[in-house]
Amino acid sequence: MAKESIKAREIKRQKLVAKYATKRAALKEAGDYIGLQKLPKNASPVRLHNRCKLTGRPKGYMRQFGISRINFREMALAGLIPGITKASW
Repeated sequence: MAKESIKAREIKRQKLVAKYATKRAALKEAGDYIGLQKLPKNASPVRLHNRCKLTGRPKGYMRQFGISRINFREMALAGLIPGITKASW
């Protein structure tokens, strides 16, 4: 389980990226790289990191479901994810 401060920091980054998205696009279109450098570092979408929505785990993230591989397996075996069954042949 990730620390709450780490999760909060990631949420704060997401809000900052959303806030500056239009300004960033306009500066990029104009080729104003000095203006881009003046934006906050955390306003860059490259600094975002995918984390599990339930635990905040940064590794083993499955984009399609938004959770880590460990939570995915537990939920799939419990039948909590519709359409997902354990493979057998």
